[in-house]
Amino acid sequence: MKNWILFGLTALSVFLLAMLAYTIMDRKTEARFAYQAKVSIDGIEPRDSIWGLNYPRQYQSYMKTQDTTFSSMYNTSGFLDVLDEQPELVILWAGYAFSKDYNQPRGHAYAVTDVQNSLRIGSPMEAGDGVMPSTCWTCKSPDVPRLMSELGVTEYYSQKLSDFGKEVINPIGCADCHNPETMNLTITRPALIEAYEAMGKDINQASHQEMRSLVCAQCHVEYYFDKTKPGKENAQYLTFPWKDGMDVESVEAYFDNIDFADWVHPLSKARMLKAQHPDYELFTLGVHAKRGVSCADCHMPYKTEGGQKFTDHHIGSPLSNVENSCFVCHREKESDLMTDVYDRQRKIKEGTSKLQKLLAMAHVEAAKAWELGATESQMKDILLGIRHSQWRWDYAVASHGAAFHAPLETSRIVTSATGIAQETRIKLARLLADLGHNKPVDMPTFDKKTLQAYIGLDIPAEKAAKETFLEQVVPQWIKDGKAREAKKEVKVISSK
Repeated sequence: MKNWILFGLTALSVFLLAMLAYTIMDRKTEARFAYQAKVSIDGIEPRDSIWGLNYPRQYQSYMKTQDTTFSSMYNTSGFLDVLDEQPELVILWAGYAFSKDYNQPRGHAYAVTDVQNSLRIGSPMEAGDGVMPSTCWTCKSPDVPRLMSELGVTEYYSQKLSDFGKEVINPIGCADCHNPETMNLTITRPALIEAYEAMGKDINQASHQEMRSLVCAQCHVEYYFDKTKPGKENAQYLTFPWKDGMDVESVEAYFDNIDFADWVHPLSKARMLKAQHPDYELFTLGVHAKRGVSCADCHMPYKTEGGQKFTDHHIGSPLSNVENSCFVCHREKESDLMTDVYDRQRKIKEGTSKLQKLLAMAHVEAAKAWELGATESQMKDILLGIRHSQWRWDYAVASHGAAFHAPLETSRIVTSATGIAQETRIKLARLLADLGHNKPVDMPTFDKKTLQAYIGLDIPAEKAAKETFLEQVVPQWIKDGKAREAKKEVKVISSK
């Protein structure tokens, strides 16, 4: 009897080992033939669907950036009207397009669509119409490096956004980050290369791990449009202000030294700076960057299907994929890890919420001072205080991940901005008293619609114009763009 039991166990063991060996061989074979190219990708191919023929797993995972269901404590991958939630921002951005609409961003798949839908770009009905330059397309599409290659970089920056409506139809994708011949990570936006050169660095010396962040830094950064670049005066040339450093004070000093302003605030008359999204700058000051972690490690973690390990291109919040994003390094319980992240965000949110209300009141108080006859000399230091405080506030909040990427640095920035704002309002109170107004300044009701009317916006008219634009112009842009692409031959690689 014992012999039969031993024989049975041996037979079962052999069977299981054979199955394991077969599975290993099958998966090795799958991995070996997983990326047999089906088409030849030549030059800058902006269509992800073409890349997807050769790299189906990456393409299929990228398409999941269309999913807008994820929501964390403060941020979401779906639409959230930030101006409705935080109406004081309408005052902070009065005179600037962000006062018209500002929603939390969706995934990369919506990059082009969300530009078209935004009130911020206006509703240009013809090529050459509108106030927004072509530079605004720069981070939204792989059609941009194609246009730069075809027209020249300066020539690309010298047009209007509406001039390229039928050219820019593909959202952020493969060609933005990959060399089609080698699939190596590559920099396709000259502004990053030029910023490195300005700092005395050579981006070609970057390691592969550094490149896993730098391809993101092409767009997730602070930037401005330089209209005075020597020899390129007709262009709105995309520039990163990194020459003297990437911390908030260095960039602030850079802008002050060249007397740059994104716009002049219509209430306070302050020359304002708008932080874009300095994600990379703040990320470099956090513990993860110091430990050698890249953006892709957390936002695009590795994934395995069958025998193939690949980078998950469902780019999004690590909190939506904690197991693959965080547990590679961390060993806490998921609930403890999430609580830790939310604690950081909550504490910084408390500071930024109070600060932006102080700033909104400062703008209204400054407008009252002008109304009462304040002179430019009297207002000089006050306007500089408003400029610097709001710049630092914006630097902290425009980078949506700042409270996690670099919580200590972000807290420091918010604290310094709050101090400047409070000192500025004290100066304003003293000036108002000298001008005969020794009492609090009346404030408008802080809700979105009231404040938009208060600063002179006609949002119903803006929305009506946008509806016409979306019905008549955008479909034609897409139709013309697809007709152009249909003429481009896709070379199928023979399977023989």
